[in-house]
Amino acid sequence: MEAYAEMLAGAGVQRGLLGPREVPRLWERHLLNCAVATSLVPAGASVIDVGSGAGLPGLVWALYRPDLHVTALEPQERRVAFLRECVAGLGLTNVEVRRGRAQDVTGAPYAEVITARAVAPLARLAVWVAPLLPRNGVLIAFKGARAATELAAAEAVLNRLGLFPQLLRVGAEVTSPPATVVLLRKRAAAYTR
Repeated sequence: MEAYAEMLAGAGVQRGLLGPREVPRLWERHLLNCAVATSLVPAGASVIDVGSGAGLPGLVWALYRPDLHVTALEPQERRVAFLRECVAGLGLTNVEVRRGRAQDVTGAPYAEVITARAVAPLARLAVWVAPLLPRNGVLIAFKGARAATELAAAEAVLNRLGLFPQLLRVGAEVTSPPATVVLLRKRAAAYTR
């Protein structure tokens, strides 16, 4: 994790994937904030990190939980290149980097767990990922202080998609503030594209 933090603080900042003001709070706000949410992920799960960017939370999860198989899904080539460099440099064998967008992935169900951090408002994100979730699959969306507002605004869309929400704060014993996530569980095959 320390080697990954150095990559983020170095090449990640130089390439504009992380702002220079984020470096002093890299551990608290980014790495630990992502790591604590792995408590919500079942052992051995397949995970898609939608809009992986610099690898938050996907690479953090792969480092912290080597039992997971993580697909880092990212549409921008410069970010894909950074992710591939990180995967190779860290020797991660449980990560696949794919260039693309969630709404373009075919072959659902694709992963037991989908995660996203700073990608899109909850309603839009749910529409993109619902086809990729199998029955009882979950979306873990990092949302922060606006979580309750986004959840309320997305209620009708979530009902239509058959996604049942929980607003959770995890990791209070590790990081302050704790990670705020919206967990959406798919209970029925209610949605098709």
